Amino acid sequence: MKSDTIAAIATAPGRGGVGVIRISGSNLLPFAFALTGKTPKPRYATLADFRAADDSTIDSGLLLFFPNPHSFTGEDVLELQGHGGPVVMQMLLARCLDIGARLAEPGEFSRRAFLNGKMDLAQAEAVADLIDAATSSAARSAVRSLQGEFSRAIAELNDELINLRMLVEATLDFPEEDIDFLKAANAFGRLETLQLKLAQIFDRAGQGKLLQSGLHVVLAGQPNVGKSSLLNRLAGDDLAIVTPIAGTTRDALRSTIQIEGIPLHIIDTAGLRDTDDEVEKIGIERSWKEIERADVVLLLVDARRGVSAEDQAILERLPANLKRITIYNKIDLSGRLPERHEEPGTTAISLSARSGDGIDLLRQELLRIAGWHQTEDVFIARERHLRALSQAQAHVDAAKIVVEGHFPALELFAEELRLAQQSLGQITGEFTADDLLGVIFSRFCIGK
Repeated sequence: MKSDTIAAIATAPGRGGVGVIRISGSNLLPFAFALTGKTPKPRYATLADFRAADDSTIDSGLLLFFPNPHSFTGEDVLELQGHGGPVVMQMLLARCLDIGARLAEPGEFSRRAFLNGKMDLAQAEAVADLIDAATSSAARSAVRSLQGEFSRAIAELNDELINLRMLVEATLDFPEEDIDFLKAANAFGRLETLQLKLAQIFDRAGQGKLLQSGLHVVLAGQPNVGKSSLLNRLAGDDLAIVTPIAGTTRDALRSTIQIEGIPLHIIDTAGLRDTDDEVEKIGIERSWKEIERADVVLLLVDARRGVSAEDQAILERLPANLKRITIYNKIDLSGRLPERHEEPGTTAISLSARSGDGIDLLRQELLRIAGWHQTEDVFIARERHLRALSQAQAHVDAAKIVVEGHFPALELFAEELRLAQQSLGQITGEFTADDLLGVIFSRFCIGK
């Protein structure tokens, strides 16, 4: 672990009333004196002039000192609160680098907090998730994870695994004991309870993953079927130009909305058709690339003519595992009523993007496809958390299969439980490779 002094601007780029520079390292009181001529009292705001090498004043503001281990990083930490102009902040940062600090890497403050035991890995990731939260629901869930709710749930699972492993290891250490000893200790009942709790936490984490990343929805279809009108209706604003001229949309338009706290990243694409227009061809190629990256594709068709041969060709070209909804738009012109019904391989919604009839049916269908159900105890989670929980579930399930076989192999039973515990440890960082830590923290803000 690097223990040199690091510094970075902790506030967002741009102009503001207050700007903050954060410094972390060991024995920072001489650093503070070199910068201000003062020795700050721990955890008190000290009014000071921040001075250049020639003793001229760069800025005036507040100096705060947090001695180790009672700081965010677990090291000595200084915070310089000055005026939030970009030039002033850069001058002050340059002075800190002259005194002996180096520029912090992205996420290095949080990484030091993790390595110094101030927070586990799930809590450290929740810091970035709270900053990046796109909805209030995501922010509340990130706070739960930051406060340790996710970590405590994982710790409870880990404790139950340890107790179960103790029983199995004791049986292996004393060969005169057999499978009846485990039955008497209700080891198999504990295993089933563990399976149930793992499934519950996986569900809560899955909901948190939705809050964190949302759903990528692509609007596709032939020209002039109402894709841009639907985007405007869902976004509640005139984001896209709408005309009766086919091919009006030449490039992808993006908007993020939320439904019950779930961010929906909606992408309106160019109409899919054969064309000799070179610019339109480029837009159509980009449309197919967006479809390949989508979580859900909404194929819009004109309700007056239904699914045409051209629409069917688009459906057949869609990736096989891609979730899709067929949208029968313009029911205000066709006389159809808004409804949801099943079709072979897809769900269909009849609506009018112009009048808004049936839009609520579409919103509910998107939530259903996402797997969202309203709950208040969601904690924010990432894809790697879900993978780790899934691996733990697989090992626990394998342990049950091993012990319920005709010839129970307790050694394999014990090994599957060990692997399950190791998978859970990846979430909080107990069993995490250094290269993975580098990837995780490199995506943080500089100064955090």
